[in-house]
Amino acid sequence: MNKSEEIERVIAEADCLFSENEVNSALDRMAAEITTLIGDKTPLLLSVLNGGIIPTAEIALRLRFPLEIDSIKAGRYQGETRGSEIRWLLKPSIPLHDRTVLIIDDILDEGITLAEIRKYCLEEGAEAVYTAVVVDKKLNKEKPCRADFIGLEAEDRYLFGFGMDYKSYLRNWPGIFACKHVYR
Repeated sequence: MNKSEEIERVIAEADCLFSENEVNSALDRMAAEITTLIGDKTPLLLSVLNGGIIPTAEIALRLRFPLEIDSIKAGRYQGETRGSEIRWLLKPSIPLHDRTVLIIDDILDEGITLAEIRKYCLEEGAEAVYTAVVVDKKLNKEKPCRADFIGLEAEDRYLFGFGMDYKSYLRNWPGIFACKHVYR
């Protein structure tokens, strides 16, 4: 099966866990919580690329206070369905020293990457570091970090949509979907 056929098959077989409306409601709630906690801090929103692009844009549009946006890229998947060691590909261009930083990502899976990014921000002198994820995946093991702001919780399946990808595709799918099968 070629890549196009595989992607079409994944879409056809997927279970919709959360509709676009459910995701938007979760983002509205998250934005209200973020505003209450850091709305007076002129924070730096740090988008974790590539999965954090869509969630960062959606959350930022809901925040009605001054902020800056930058990005960071540290990943374990690089288009694969299984994570490996962390690779740093991009660090923020805006200094983090004495800043309130809000790291935004699509999903908190095992938490390894998010924990490393949070540690990096603190090492760079951030005054406070918060984390926000659209989905917190329920795992049967302890994670090295927890998100401060969580949109939705999902079962331990391979997810795509709203920033999350299937082999670098389907990040743009409206809603959050679970694969029935992950093709190797």
